[in-house]
Amino acid sequence: MKIGLAQARFPTSAHEGLVIVKEMMKEAKRKKCRLLCFPESIIPGLRGVGFEVEEYDHRFQQQALKEACELAGQLKLAVILPMEWQEQGKLHLLAFVIRENGELLGRQTKNQIDPGEDFFGYVPGDGRSIFEVGNVKFGIAICHEGWRYPETVRWAARQGASIVFHPQFTGDVDNPEFFNYAMVCRSLENNLFFASVNYALENQRSTSALISPSGERLLVARPNTQELLVYDVAPAEAHLLLARRFHPDLF
Repeated sequence: MKIGLAQARFPTSAHEGLVIVKEMMKEAKRKKCRLLCFPESIIPGLRGVGFEVEEYDHRFQQQALKEACELAGQLKLAVILPMEWQEQGKLHLLAFVIRENGELLGRQTKNQIDPGEDFFGYVPGDGRSIFEVGNVKFGIAICHEGWRYPETVRWAARQGASIVFHPQFTGDVDNPEFFNYAMVCRSLENNLFFASVNYALENQRSTSALISPSGERLLVARPNTQELLVYDVAPAEAHLLLARRFHPDLF
């Protein structure tokens, strides 16, 4: 299955986030992708990372999701769309999964919140899900979860996911080696594809990448460059050997 990783520019507004999403969805269709993933909170942008992000507007978020679903149906393209989403007065970071027919398949909340995000009102969700598009099972671990809570990726592998998508934001960090090698670790310790999707950022030292089940870097995006990475994934290569040999009863 051909997948797309959308290393998008950081939006200046929620409206621009929606524009970026639509532009890159159309590009993914031209490149014959079946499933496209965006960075963390592409609409309206992620708070607390050095960019101005406008106040949350639930009506706009609902409309943006509706328009993304409609376009996905027109293009026959499945989409992983990370957004801010408020429910019962709680502001979550989550990723909606949209089917190729434009219907919502489900969503994955960010359940492990970075300590710095506590100051911006983000609340952790709960529960994890496995999704399936075109007979390919996949999970989603959002940013901090994939970096510092490898259990989130192991859980998906144990449920039979051949790919874990990792919408994230990583800017000008002092230790890019940690982020670059953590991607390889998540892949190699489970023997699955790990698809990490970052923004295009200035002074960027860790970019979007696709890692094979054997730890090979199949794709690596250029820094500070909006681009769509495309790869035809063979799910059978994700044999999940190490994940399946895990003995949870030992803990």
